[in-house]
Amino acid sequence: MPNNQLIDRLAGDLKPVRRRSPRIEGLLLMALCVLELALFLGMGQARPDMHMAMGLPSFWWKLGSMGLIAVAGGVTAIWSLDPATSPRRGLRLLIIVIALCFATGWLVDAARAGIPTLAARLAWHDGLQCVYKMVVLSVPPVIGLGLLMRRGAPTDTGGTALAVGIAAAAWGAFVFVFACPHDDPLYVAVWYTVGCGLVTLVARLLLPLLTRW
Repeated sequence: MPNNQLIDRLAGDLKPVRRRSPRIEGLLLMALCVLELALFLGMGQARPDMHMAMGLPSFWWKLGSMGLIAVAGGVTAIWSLDPATSPRRGLRLLIIVIALCFATGWLVDAARAGIPTLAARLAWHDGLQCVYKMVVLSVPPVIGLGLLMRRGAPTDTGGTALAVGIAAAAWGAFVFVFACPHDDPLYVAVWYTVGCGLVTLVARLLLPLLTRW
């Protein structure tokens, strides 16, 4: 069979693929996240002392930090769905953003010392509950970004999955901030890192397997 005929035969059943729009994908992801936040607050999950918490610098620190990481991770993930774009630069920026958030929390934190004080501040029982709730709240953005990743054509699936995990985990933590009764930067640094780390790890391991092309 001549090459031209073979090519025509192979391409005969192909259908045009709708061109991706990062802007539309970003808006869809934003709508999903806003809907989750609205449902969460609409179910009365906000902490009862929200009015007092909003007067604390530590509350705004953890809210702003989680929001900033979620936005940076989401942008990195969406842009890396283009086969010509690598997520590595965005991931390096994410590392810098996370480090700055930790450094800012250190400045917000008041000086405290002593093992008993440390144990009380970490409140491991509440911490485990926080980890569980953050993981659950991260599921919708993981699914949303995972579907976009499957529809896209990332060449660095590992890097894109890592960005997806960080973005989804940070958003889940952002939503949970409105219910979390702990504003201690040390508590946030430890338990939020555990919760976000678990989500990021699962996304990094599973998404590349589900989005091969």
